[in-house]
Amino acid sequence: MTSTEPLTDHILRKAPKVLLHEHLDGSLRPATVLDLAAECGYEGLPEADPVRLGQWFFEGADRGSLPQYLEGFQHTISVLQTANALERAAYELVEDSAAENCVYLEVRFAPHFHTVGGLGLDAVMGAVIGGLKRGQRDFGVESGLIVCAMRNQSAELSFKLAELAVSWFGRGCCGFDLAGEEAGHPPKHHIEAFQLIKRRNGSLTIHAGESFGPESIWQALQFCGAHRIGHGTHLIDDIAIYDGKVIKVGSLATYVLDHRIPIECCLQSNLHTGAVKAIDEHPFPYLLREGYRVTLNTDNRLMSHTTMTDEFRVAVEQFGCTLDDLERVTVNAMNAAFFPYAERHRIIDEHIAPAYAALKAELAG
Repeated sequence: MTSTEPLTDHILRKAPKVLLHEHLDGSLRPATVLDLAAECGYEGLPEADPVRLGQWFFEGADRGSLPQYLEGFQHTISVLQTANALERAAYELVEDSAAENCVYLEVRFAPHFHTVGGLGLDAVMGAVIGGLKRGQRDFGVESGLIVCAMRNQSAELSFKLAELAVSWFGRGCCGFDLAGEEAGHPPKHHIEAFQLIKRRNGSLTIHAGESFGPESIWQALQFCGAHRIGHGTHLIDDIAIYDGKVIKVGSLATYVLDHRIPIECCLQSNLHTGAVKAIDEHPFPYLLREGYRVTLNTDNRLMSHTTMTDEFRVAVEQFGCTLDDLERVTVNAMNAAFFPYAERHRIIDEHIAPAYAALKAELAG
């Protein structure tokens, strides 16, 4: 995976990208947070300058703890309580993604968090999907919306959100997720919601192995039927490595590899939440080298002060990834997208493969 290729910021920005794991309420621009707070009269923001506010979100998130990482969301959720605010947030996310050459985007959120101001769940969904569709018209980035249930909330609410997701299948919603703190909140408690999605031929991704061990990933796959794993960082705990050599690969890690289960890796977010203690301890390079279907994602670009280009840069500078590696990760993500098979291959054939070929030719001189 080492290379002498000069993968400059120019090359990294031009490289096509596919983003599968991004939370809407963690992706706002700091200036937009301020604008929306002024519009709705929210006075709880700690800073009035967009640069200082962005730094405040990052410093609050970068404490090595998932519960602490999540604290900043109280502010972004508070300003996303109107249809206009939700539509704007979704539209700007598409715009920001297009600016760094994302060719496909999936964004997720918990709709029930956005009903405090009087919106119904369908109105919330319609506003976000409207923003995504307007972004597609203006910037050409195709997208899908994933509904999130929360681990620490009731199974009844999760089932209601699964019903909501099902009702929007074919109209912009592409899947269902379970997010939130893992410890003490196993995914099997929400199994009826997952079963509903499966019965309706829907797609499932579950946050697992971020702040808990391989058992969480196993349960997400074998109890709940997840098609993708969000984060999956602790899958490495099922692999015995000594002195740089693999001694044993457990049955779970073998299953994930053999069954081509996509893993939504979020390098910098995993450092900020404490999923890894140091970036060089992240399992991404091992998983990539061994053939796992890994993808790269931002998770929360506001909280982690990151972009897809930044995640690519970390992969190159920390792990020696080449342009071939970045193309592989991008194709992995497109193949794993909750998007029709023919459309996935259209994007690969028309946008991803030709653009990477052109970049390789540019590097070759």
